[in-house]
Amino acid sequence: MTTEHADRLSPAETEDKIWKLAGDIRICMLTTWSGSEQHSRPLAATLDRDAHAVYFLVDQSGHKNDEIARFPEVSCAFVDKGANNYVVIAGEATVTNDRAKIKDIWNDFAKAWWEDENDPSIRLLTVKPSRGELWDGPNGPVAMAKLAFAAATGKGPDMGESGKTRM
Repeated sequence: MTTEHADRLSPAETEDKIWKLAGDIRICMLTTWSGSEQHSRPLAATLDRDAHAVYFLVDQSGHKNDEIARFPEVSCAFVDKGANNYVVIAGEATVTNDRAKIKDIWNDFAKAWWEDENDPSIRLLTVKPSRGELWDGPNGPVAMAKLAFAAATGKGPDMGESGKTRM
């Protein structure tokens, strides 16, 4: 690797891994800005690397839509605690009434909120990623063993791969 730390991924490796891990995790905390404070909420994501987009189905009502209209920069934090994997995708968000895309990404999870994809209150929230970061660590027992070894030897623990990149 061309970075100073062996556990650091190249920007291309980082981007590949960000798309993969976020796609596998699917649920993220979407954070918006109101102008005075941040607001986060869990949402189910549909990732489309070819379109360079992260999609969410959201309701037409809600503060997040107004916040995005005023302050379109958002972040999406994906966490798989069991695997010790963490991904953040940040970018510009828009909320539209793209009925074709809503129908295209409709899934069983969305049925918890709406009867079907034709519900007129559904909106499409699209995030166009501009940057991303990841921390891909060992699972819980392995992480604990590495921390114990580091404490016993006085050497820094090898806690997996990390990286950040422009997307």
